[in-house]
Amino acid sequence: MFIKHVGKHGDRKVLILFRQVPNEDHMSLVIYPDLLPAHWQDTIQKVVESDVGQTADELSEALHRSLLPDGRPILETLHIERLIKKVRTADIVVTPRPGSHIKLDELNKMLNEMKLGDAAVKRMAENDASRGLVDPTVKRRAEAEFKADQAARQQATLQAPQDAALSDRDIAANMVFQAKQMEQSAREMIAEASRMKKEAARMDPNVVAKEAPAVETTDEAEAPKRRGRPAKVKTDAVDAAQ
Repeated sequence: MFIKHVGKHGDRKVLILFRQVPNEDHMSLVIYPDLLPAHWQDTIQKVVESDVGQTADELSEALHRSLLPDGRPILETLHIERLIKKVRTADIVVTPRPGSHIKLDELNKMLNEMKLGDAAVKRMAENDASRGLVDPTVKRRAEAEFKADQAARQQATLQAPQDAALSDRDIAANMVFQAKQMEQSAREMIAEASRMKKEAARMDPNVVAKEAPAVETTDEAEAPKRRGRPAKVKTDAVDAAQ
């Protein structure tokens, strides 16, 4: 069974904490288990073989979250005790599968190329999403979930306790909550409008904003009616009409 993060430096076993040192891709950071106290070796080996250790991209991630028997963080203690060594990746051999050996620098190159490929696929997916190329089924489901969530929020904001009515303070708090929700929706709509304008400009640079139909407004909306009784008609005007 293949175990990640284990290799050999010459005839000595090493545990690979970092496959590559930042800005020094040709170097790695390792520890030599045979230099550690016996009870440290057992604890660290259990971390290496654990699900956390085997799913981690770097062994350092798992050791950072694990403790020695005396309660100290493993990675920090290894650093303080100067037990972490820098070794050339070309000098470390790993066994990715039984009967197969590969140098760490070659393995790093393969893994990095795979990550670049995954990153490219992810970027393409994000680009498609930003251009509106979303599966209609996914889009409809997301819209339905959003509407259901909004309805539940509105219902919750106006729900009074079973044994009492909403106080002025409760109503005010609900109004503030709804106002914040409206502000958030407005910001999202403005951001979406900006994205659509940019997308339209990319599709046809000749399109300008003034070509879009204007939104009509009514006089009633701009000038709300005044409250109070209508103005009294002058007597002279009434007499003249008679």
